[in-house]
Amino acid sequence: MNSINFRNRMDIQYSEMRLAKPLSEKRSCKLAIALPSSFISDIPHLREKTFRIGLIGRAAAIFRIDEVIVYPDVPQTDQRADARLIQTILTYMETPQYLRKRLFKIVPELQYAGTLPPLRTPHHPTANRTKDLRVSEFREGVVISQTGKGCLVDIGVEEPALVQGATLRPNTRITARITEAGRHPKAILASPREIRTYWGYQVTTEEVALGQLIRRRRFDLVIATSRRGKPISVMLNELEERWSKSQRTLVAFGAPTQGLYEIAAHEGIKLEDLADFVVNTIPNQATETVRTEEAVYATLSILNTLGKANLKT
Repeated sequence: MNSINFRNRMDIQYSEMRLAKPLSEKRSCKLAIALPSSFISDIPHLREKTFRIGLIGRAAAIFRIDEVIVYPDVPQTDQRADARLIQTILTYMETPQYLRKRLFKIVPELQYAGTLPPLRTPHHPTANRTKDLRVSEFREGVVISQTGKGCLVDIGVEEPALVQGATLRPNTRITARITEAGRHPKAILASPREIRTYWGYQVTTEEVALGQLIRRRRFDLVIATSRRGKPISVMLNELEERWSKSQRTLVAFGAPTQGLYEIAAHEGIKLEDLADFVVNTIPNQATETVRTEEAVYATLSILNTLGKANLKT
């Protein structure tokens, strides 16, 4: 095969991948991931930190994560700056592009935000004209002002939508459902719980260690990832059975400099006492360490194949 034909074939394959309808249904359970604050501490420059956090944001969107939890993992160390940076960048990524200028000030943490990849999730629509709006469509919006009839809300088109009867403060982010399209759209307040498609993630920073976090949040399935865990292939059937019944699942990740066994040991706890499963999702790794973001992609890729991946019916 000559190089020209090969390139044409690759172009066709790439086009098919882009045109394929994304699988964006909500999961029937809530899926959270827990990341250590130190997963960016080994990078000196903000640009590279931003890039690494951006990989996490994309993974969260690709695999329909509901919550990203950032937890402290180095005792007697102030990790608040790293945790704040992770939260700021992930929240910025999750926010639709047309709302970012209203919701985010110019802050040092977002200096390299322009390098972040777009999420292209259902709540990040590319249509930006009123003529593209459809009745019953959901949109994220930000309150611009209050009027006698309700709130004017920026929903990413030329004209704000009137949310009749609503009383909300300016700069409040809301979810709205379009009730009237046209040049002067109208909408009503909606809850993301009403929406059947995946509608983004939230970011939580915790001040307590991983063990306390797990006990307090009461997840009904906790999966810990570790090089020292059992290969996921030997426990796949049992894991799939628990996965299919779970309503609130947490997948926890360690840092390149210390794994979850070491992080749990800081609390005087055995990892097996915290997690239902301790799994190695990258058996026979050839590298000395696996970065947190690499473990996230590898693990969530496997979990996404279990059963119907907790799809909402």
